[in-house]
Amino acid sequence: METSPLISIVDDEPGIRETLVGVLEDEGYQAQAFADASSFLEALDTQEPALVLLDIWLPGMDGMAVLARLREQRPHLPVIMMSGHAGIEAAVNSIKLGASDFLEKPLHLEVLLDKVAGLAQRKRRVEQALPSDTRLEIARYEDDVPSGAAELVEGEQPQRTLKSNVVLNGTGLLSGRNTGIILSPLDEGSGIVFQALDGTTIPGTITSLEGFAQATASQTFTANSTVLTSGSRRIRTVEHLLAAVGMAGLTNVLIKADEEIPNIDGSAADFTRMIHETGVQEQAARRQEVRIRKRIQVGPEDLAQKFLYVEPYDGFEVQMRVDYPAPILEQQFTFNAAQHSFEAEIAPARSFNTFENIDMAQKLGKVGSGYLNSHIILHEGKVINTTLHFPDEFVRHKVLDLIGDLYLIGYPLRGRVVANMTSHGYNQALAQKIHHALN
Repeated sequence: METSPLISIVDDEPGIRETLVGVLEDEGYQAQAFADASSFLEALDTQEPALVLLDIWLPGMDGMAVLARLREQRPHLPVIMMSGHAGIEAAVNSIKLGASDFLEKPLHLEVLLDKVAGLAQRKRRVEQALPSDTRLEIARYEDDVPSGAAELVEGEQPQRTLKSNVVLNGTGLLSGRNTGIILSPLDEGSGIVFQALDGTTIPGTITSLEGFAQATASQTFTANSTVLTSGSRRIRTVEHLLAAVGMAGLTNVLIKADEEIPNIDGSAADFTRMIHETGVQEQAARRQEVRIRKRIQVGPEDLAQKFLYVEPYDGFEVQMRVDYPAPILEQQFTFNAAQHSFEAEIAPARSFNTFENIDMAQKLGKVGSGYLNSHIILHEGKVINTTLHFPDEFVRHKVLDLIGDLYLIGYPLRGRVVANMTSHGYNQALAQKIHHALN
């Protein structure tokens, strides 16, 4: 299974940016353009390009300074330097600094595409050898939701909250710090609400997603986890907890957290267990549900590409397919809420990553020690740190993430969700489309 490499273009000339994006997309690549160094470097926090096309002359920080930073922080990321004013000395210096190649403007597109193909695909082959469910995923969002595709209706089930407060402690996945959460009952109609330690409240809905306004405006959802924000406050890695809350039928809960939800073993098992032990209280009012009337889709339906859609169905069902290198290979799983046990069949499925990815992320300071104890770790085609809970635990974990991300809609969903190789970027894009259909 192969997805299109992402090419980042950093150039202050609008015409060059527009031309390169168009040419690269026509060739089947994903392409994103930036007018300056600062916006590109900021995007690197949430993106993993396969190649960078970098102009030497930029406003603010110039291209040579950006190249030096990339060589320090992303030593294996290929970079092609571009300039219409630099001479041979600049070309030599850029190669010495670690650039993969140098091109003079005006660019000869056939030459450029030949170099792009070699460099982008070389990095892609390395990535394909490293299966992971935490690699950044980019989903293109198109405003193509058909009229009347979804509606909010009164369901047959009552609203539910917890019978009492409950506390869970653990380690933050990204920070590696000890952290915890407190779940508390809420009145009817309150919804799922997060609260930071300073009292800032953050609704547990898609509009609180980190970078939501920017993602909607740029029509690109990019993520490797689900992070909710309000002002300067944010709460990270909420997806597994949201899946447990949603599948327990909880509609009104207050979740107090210190920046990051504890990850425990990388699954939702402990969240499901704490809810079960505390007990669920039915409330007088009936809950509202999202009923799907027409298909809503992200990405073309092609097994050679990522795609995700929801279609009408009298119930809630998720069909997921993945295809990664060994030891995962092709796996498929269907979860039907009326026929299967979320607690037994989905909640125990853990996150997975490779030893190489974790090692690099830790060296770059992007993750803490929480990764080591909360992931199935893969190395040279084998699981090296644990025994699998299920032979197909990898695809089941993808189902878990998808269920959690879709509860960002704010209501239980009645529909069938079909997914191929997707993760948080696509999940969030679909949640936004459903949200858009309701508003």
